[in-house]
Amino acid sequence: MSLVKWAPFFSDEGEMDKVMESILPSVQGNQFGFTPAVDMYEDKDNIIVETQLAGMDPEKVDISIENNVLCIKGESEKRSEVEDKNYYRKEIRRGSFYRSIPLPTKVDGDKASAINEGGILKINIPKAPEIKPKLIKIQNKK
Repeated sequence: MSLVKWAPFFSDEGEMDKVMESILPSVQGNQFGFTPAVDMYEDKDNIIVETQLAGMDPEKVDISIENNVLCIKGESEKRSEVEDKNYYRKEIRRGSFYRSIPLPTKVDGDKASAINEGGILKINIPKAPEIKPKLIKIQNKK
């Protein structure tokens, strides 16, 4: 009698890969592009978002802010495959990407700026001035 591996959810690993690819297409399949990682932090007056642009033309990257959501989209250079290479690993993602990031506070998108320094895109987004509640003084009428 041989032992059979118990798998309560998937009969084999290929089945699990198919499910993950349908849930996270941008992470799994090259045909869907990729999702660049971001760092987001704040200082007193700004929200700062950084992402890697290594190997990408900054002119082919679009940045927009609408309703306190930052959108970054672009395309990395597609290089033709060389068939005679015998790859041990092929992990570098190429193709188009799109990233939509909700911002943690209200911002003034019209005053945002972006700079590419050493392959790192740094987006500086000023926080919107706080709207202070207006105090209404009650007048007594005699």
